[in-house]
Amino acid sequence: MSRISTLYLLAYNSFQAIGWTLSLFKILYNLLATASINGTYASAGNLICFLQCAAFLEVIHGAIGIVPSGVLLPLLQWGGRTHFVLAIVRKLDELQELPSVFITFLAWSMGEVIRYSHYAFGCLGNCPSWMTYLRYTAFIVLYPLGVGPGEIWIMYQALPIIKKKNLYADSFSGLPFSYYDFLRVVLVVYPFLWFKLYLHMFKQRRTKLYKRHGKKRA
Repeated sequence: MSRISTLYLLAYNSFQAIGWTLSLFKILYNLLATASINGTYASAGNLICFLQCAAFLEVIHGAIGIVPSGVLLPLLQWGGRTHFVLAIVRKLDELQELPSVFITFLAWSMGEVIRYSHYAFGCLGNCPSWMTYLRYTAFIVLYPLGVGPGEIWIMYQALPIIKKKNLYADSFSGLPFSYYDFLRVVLVVYPFLWFKLYLHMFKQRRTKLYKRHGKKRA
C-alpha cells in the first residue's frame, strides 16, 4: 500500500473513531442526565446518520483495492444499516423513543469505536495486542445485540405504522411496488444475510488471533 493510501486510511478511520466516540458519549450522557433511554435518537441520531452515510467510502475502498475487504460484505453491511437508520428510524418519529433504538445505537457505537480504533492503529503499524483481541471478541456480543433486539425488532414494530401511512407510496406511484411488502421480505432475509457476516467475523477472528498467537510463540 502506498504512503498516501495509508495516510488517507489513517485519517478516515481516526475520523470515524472520533465520531463514534462522540456518539457513544452523547448516548451515555443522555442516559445519565435524564435517567432514561428516551431521547437517544434526539441526542445522537443525526450524528449516527452522518457517520453511517460516510461509511459508504468503505465500499469504495474495497472496490479500488486499498483495503482487502472486497465489495460485497461492506456493501451488505452498509446497505442494511443505512436503510434501517435513514428509511425507517429517521423517517418514523413513532419509533425514535423505543428501547430498541437505544440498544441499537449503543451496540453500534461501542462496536464502531473498537473497529475504527483498531483500523487506525493498524495504519500506524503498531496495533496493541489487547486492541486486536477486543476487535475480534467484542463483536460476539455486540453484533447480535444490535441486530436482534435492535434492528430486526424495530423493523417488525415499524410494519403496522408503514402500512397505515402507506409509506413511500408517492415515490413508487405507478410501479408494482409496496415498501411495506419490501420490508416484510427484508425481515425474512435479514437474519440470513447478517448470519453470513457474523460467520465471516468468526473466520477473521480465528485468522487474526491465531496468527498473533503464533507470532508470540515463535
